[in-house]
Amino acid sequence: MKPIVYALGADASAARRLEIQDAQFAAISERLLDRLHVQPTDRVVELGVGAGSFSRRIVRRLGPDATFVGVDYSQGLLDQAAQSLETITKARLRLVLSDIQAVGELAAEADVLTARTVLHHLAFPEVLLGKLRRLLRPGARLGFIEPEFRVPIARLAALEDAGRTELAPLRRWAEGISRYYQRCGLAPSIGATLVRTLELAGYQRVESEWFECPHDAAAIENMLLYYLEIREKYVSLGVMTSAEIDEDQRLLASLSTDNLPAVWGMYCVTCEA
Repeated sequence: MKPIVYALGADASAARRLEIQDAQFAAISERLLDRLHVQPTDRVVELGVGAGSFSRRIVRRLGPDATFVGVDYSQGLLDQAAQSLETITKARLRLVLSDIQAVGELAAEADVLTARTVLHHLAFPEVLLGKLRRLLRPGARLGFIEPEFRVPIARLAALEDAGRTELAPLRRWAEGISRYYQRCGLAPSIGATLVRTLELAGYQRVESEWFECPHDAAAIENMLLYYLEIREKYVSLGVMTSAEIDEDQRLLASLSTDNLPAVWGMYCVTCEA
């Protein structure tokens, strides 16, 4: 299995963007944890912890007899996660530097296995989910949050065609990230197929919900930070030119946040092994 190479920033410089995303994903994150029925004594394994923003939400639900295992392939982000988690929980913490596709024994011991906006960074998340099915103990609860960038483009395009031309940089941002993931050979639309993927792998009680992220000043900042992180890769892959990025950054920075449609949505999917 090809090792995961995170398509976006994977060091301390990505922390601000991840912080903004955590605030945007607050409601859906808490909803996922509610649906997973996280208990104070659970052993929870999180794939792709990053700087620990979602992890903080998890460990606040855990007691001193619980264990939290966080897996990520960036030591810089794991170090940040460790600093923030140690101050807010008495649960046993284990942060593991690893490709998430090699979780093996860690997953086998989980009561809950979860990941937020991680699976779409794999070329074939279906392979990971299929192999995990055999490793997980019966009754283990799984939960995933995955973004959807392409579907909302239809609404953006329709509004733009009806006269809201100021929405063009939002559409181009959504098109760009979709195009970029495709050129990296990743799976940006796994959220849309996740239910059937899990069912075919043999998971039980698969359920999905759809959320749209509000588009406000923080969302614009997130998009601008994304362009800063991704500029060189976009240019090298022919997704956008440097001049096109500069122009869309300018347009985004001047865009009024009143009455903006959502640019991306989220799938919240749970199941049992």
